[in-house]
Amino acid sequence: MTSYRSGCPIASALDLVGDRWSLVILRSMVMGATSYSELLSEQERIATNILAGRLRQLEQAGLIVRTRTRQGTVSGAYALTEKGAALIPTLQALARWGETYIPDRWTPPDRFYAARPEDFRSPAPAP
Repeated sequence: MTSYRSGCPIASALDLVGDRWSLVILRSMVMGATSYSELLSEQERIATNILAGRLRQLEQAGLIVRTRTRQGTVSGAYALTEKGAALIPTLQALARWGETYIPDRWTPPDRFYAARPEDFRSPAPAP
């Protein structure tokens, strides 16, 4: 359960995704990362314990869902939920702002800017 510091919608949204890693994880998922190892291999080099913790928090907040990749295996895949995919326009706006106002940043690929929330229909959670 997330505790919110105030009733402000901005402060409350930041309580869910305002840490250093959550939006980066969601960005990677928009770009196609679905497994723990794919998320771990991103250029930002998130530590394993931090990644595991953030994935748990994002799942508890209902922004992502973990599914089993094969029957009976421990490994799983992650997918954006409708609630998580609804952040795509926010991620895109933040990327555009960064490209415009922070010098020497790379430009996200066209497929990042082409992504739409409706493109991400998550499967049912793992049992």
